[in-house]
Amino acid sequence: MNRPNRQARPKVLLVDDEPKICAALAGALVSEGFEVVFVESGDEAITAFRDGAFDIVLMDLRMPGKSGWETLPRLTEARPLLPVIIITALPDQGPAALATGVGALLEKPLDIPVLLETMRRLLSEPIEARLARIAGKSHPHAQPAQSP
Repeated sequence: MNRPNRQARPKVLLVDDEPKICAALAGALVSEGFEVVFVESGDEAITAFRDGAFDIVLMDLRMPGKSGWETLPRLTEARPLLPVIIITALPDQGPAALATGVGALLEKPLDIPVLLETMRRLLSEPIEARLARIAGKSHPHAQPAQSP
């Protein structure tokens, strides 16, 4: 009898226009058991999303072409319960993140253990909690920028 692979690796769509950041993040995520596809623009994210089944999205805001804020609705229209983590160096994006119902907003430079914990929390989040967050009845996880 064929059984689904319970050891399947969660598939991550990583969207950031900085290849060095993508490579470093992808390496860390793969070593933690994630499958990672990375793209460098909002337009590429929309295409990759159409072509693949992703469990979670990590997305920068400032990119060439479509910004993260412009790309987000295109992804969540297709899958409203999709966990999305905004990763950005832009300050003061918390209110906008709260309004969109994203799963989390993490500021660069990223704290990898915090990112991993946030991803695992969102991937195991009950449907009711996702619905409450999307409806604005609960707050996304936010992490302030690290001091140098």
